[in-house]
This record gives sequence, C-alpha cells and structure tokens, in this order.
Amino acid sequence: MTARGPGESLRVMLADDHKVLRDSLKLFLEKNGCEVVAEASTGEEALALAVKLRPQIVLMDLEMPGVGGLAITHHLGKLASVPRVLILSAYDDEEYVIEALTRGGAWGYLVKRDGLDELLNAVRAIAAGKRYVSPSIAPILLGRLKSPCASGSILDRLTPREREVLRLIGHGMTSKEIAERLGISPKTAQVHRENLKQKLNLRTTADLVRYAIKHRIVDPA
Repeated sequence: MTARGPGESLRVMLADDHKVLRDSLKLFLEKNGCEVVAEASTGEEALALAVKLRPQIVLMDLEMPGVGGLAITHHLGKLASVPRVLILSAYDDEEYVIEALTRGGAWGYLVKRDGLDELLNAVRAIAAGKRYVSPSIAPILLGRLKSPCASGSILDRLTPREREVLRLIGHGMTSKEIAERLGISPKTAQVHRENLKQKLNLRTTADLVRYAIKHRIVDPA
C-alpha cells in the first residue's frame, strides 16, 4: 500500500451489496478524513475496481452476490498494489474470523454491530500498518492461540472456491446455476459438489445445504 503524504485523504473502497449501508459508511468516512474512491455491490465488481483504482483500504462484506468476500480478499492479496482489507461482517463465529485473517489475508475483522466509532478505529489502525479485530471477537483469537488443535475446523480443509460453491449450494443453486454464477463449466461445478461431499463426509445435496446453514456459510433467514 502506498504511503499517504501530509494532508492526503485515505483512499477507501466499499464492497457491500446493501446500498443503504454503503451510503451511511461513505458519509461517515468522508466526514472523518477518508476519500471513498469506489463502491462495489458484487465480488467481481470489487476486484475489477480495486485493480483499476488501487484503493489503500477495502471494506469488504463476506456475503455478496457472485464471488464472496473471502475469495475476493484472497485475490486482492495477489495484486501488484495490494490494498489492506478490513472484513466488515455480520458474522462473528470462529470459522469466518480465522479463515479471513489467515488464508484470506485480511488485515482486520470487524463485526457490523460494533458501530461506526469502532470502524473508524479499525480503518486508522490498518492504515498505520496494524492488524485489527473487534473487541467482541478478540477472545476467539486468544482461544485459538491457547488451543490451536481444539479450535481447528473441518472447513479449514476447503479452498476459497469450495467455500463459494458450498455457499451457493446452501442457497439452493443447481450445478448449472453455480457454473453460470462463477464462470466455470457445469462439469467443474459438479466436481466441486462431489469433492465437498467427500471432504465433509456428507452423502446428499440436502446434507450440504443443512451443513452450510448450520455453519452459517449462508444465512438461514
């Protein structure tokens, strides 16, 4: 990330499919010395805009149409000019937090209910080169450090692409629909489906749907 010069605004991109939330975040951030250079409502749009505009920080929601936030965060880490990603999520369970901060490569993880003041603290900390997590989820990381084996999850064995396929299966999509959404062949989507059954020791698509809901890969509501 390119350092800011004296008096320069911090360049931020918002990636969330809820426009009302984006509008609120933009207003708040721009009142507090940031410049919102782009807004994205899908994972694919977020990646394209990040490549084009090179923001310094990306506020990334996990649940977006298309390729989800974790997979896009992983892709952003491969860019020549790497933005620092702050996950802004409704979810605070261990599997999301650990994956986002380790394999995902995020610089921080903030739970939406923590509020705007906490968001500003997180953005400023990450801009200064520090990692940041919500106070409410800090115990999750401490627990992982104390007992890494006990805190492990079978979901850790899934690739970002497999997580995306599982999320879409949880939303009831067929292999053909998943293929169209992710830009892959139906055969490849079916292979991912079968691999998920094997890795998760499940037998049917209904089992995959129940697993995705139970582990909050999708929102049951």
